[in-house]
Amino acid sequence: MWLDDDMLVFRDHLEAHARWHHVVDHFVVLGDKRFVEPSEVGIHPLGAAPDGSAALTPEQVRAAVANGAIADLWDWETSDPHTWVEEIWAQTDDLATAGTGAFVSLVGATVSMTRALHDAAGGPMRHLRLGEDTVFGHQVAEAGAVLLPDHAARSWHLGLSHAMRHADQVKAHNQPLFAHLVPSLRPRRVQHGRSWAVPFVEVVVPSDAPHLQVQACVDSLLDQDMDDHVVVLVGEWSLLDEGRVRPLADEHFDLRWLQRMYRDEARVELREPTDPVVTGFSRSPLRLRLTGTELAPARATLRLLVTDLDRTQQGLRVLTGDDGEVVARLERTAAFARTQWYDVPTGPEGAGQRDEMVAASHGSSTRPATDAGFVPAERRLRPRFGVWREAAMDPDASWRRLQRQMARNAPVLTPEPGAEPGAEPGAEPGAEPGADEVSTTPARPAARPEPASPTTPVARESRMGRRLGRVVRRLRD
Repeated sequence: MWLDDDMLVFRDHLEAHARWHHVVDHFVVLGDKRFVEPSEVGIHPLGAAPDGSAALTPEQVRAAVANGAIADLWDWETSDPHTWVEEIWAQTDDLATAGTGAFVSLVGATVSMTRALHDAAGGPMRHLRLGEDTVFGHQVAEAGAVLLPDHAARSWHLGLSHAMRHADQVKAHNQPLFAHLVPSLRPRRVQHGRSWAVPFVEVVVPSDAPHLQVQACVDSLLDQDMDDHVVVLVGEWSLLDEGRVRPLADEHFDLRWLQRMYRDEARVELREPTDPVVTGFSRSPLRLRLTGTELAPARATLRLLVTDLDRTQQGLRVLTGDDGEVVARLERTAAFARTQWYDVPTGPEGAGQRDEMVAASHGSSTRPATDAGFVPAERRLRPRFGVWREAAMDPDASWRRLQRQMARNAPVLTPEPGAEPGAEPGAEPGAEPGADEVSTTPARPAARPEPASPTTPVARESRMGRRLGRVVRRLRD
């Protein structure tokens, strides 16, 4: 049970909390509160009123709680509610329809849960100075909790909360904290090209295939247009050591090759099949589990799959191949973690029962993997960086080439303050570009000329030139 030290609870407050935990062991009960000015009824932090008037003693306050008179010290209907929290409760039928976002209404002033749920969620992060209740709310939600407001658990909050008094500073302080530790608050991490302490998606990939096939699949996952994920490559890595080995006769060649390829890649984790990261519930809100590496995802696959599951709020999406076999499973951690609170086997023998429970509580559907962009791994085209291998170029000519290339890749700028919608960056409001002005918008590339017929002299000469260039580069290398 959590109660802030500036809370004054009604006589039956604890009873209202406790009665739920006798029914369901994974409930999180949220109490109700009103914000009041304590000095209005003679309650003062230092025990004496500044003007010398009589103050309520701790003994008198305790007696008022015991006999129920505490409920009448202020008027409940006219006192200030926790507005944004109560709006969420009202809009979602007391969180019954809140879906995956219910946890945001957990604030630490009056909360209770069982010790078992507390431990399953890992407990609050005690090193946090602010925002620890929201972070812990996310933790208990990912552990399968059901959040329940009980309006009978009433209390007075003496004075405004810290967040109310210093809203802007608290918001600024919590921004990086929530971005790293609460992946479900996705608006906090909209920047591209970033990685976070807790990734939004965890992708589990087996390594029991030829190394080039596994590489094609893993590299396709790293080549996603969504950055907020980590790849867990599962293999018997403990079989590998630094002892002497014949490199070309290594019985673990594929596994060792993959280890050397990915052990220093920050977005890939090498895990044993028995590692809790693999066998337990995911640390991320979503887990994509691949059954093999024969098929690899398109560049937009992960982003679109995640968006699809978020739109539906379902707990499981199963992707199958043309033969009906499972290719991948996208699992919602909170949905599968909730099954641990019921009498379901935890090992593989309980997998089917867990799927049925998730389908009943959150929903599930099976779709073709090809619809989600899965293609044969060896045919999945992945972009490669070009490398300059010609003779040294004149610096001025090289810079002119950079300018031409930059014109085709110009950065997109936000409008300048006061600019009209649609105006070019840097233009005066209402001004039209003159004949001597150069637009900052990249020009549309000219249409490509029709390719020459393979039988024409020009085409033959072009092919010969390319072949000659390749021969020269090979000799030089």
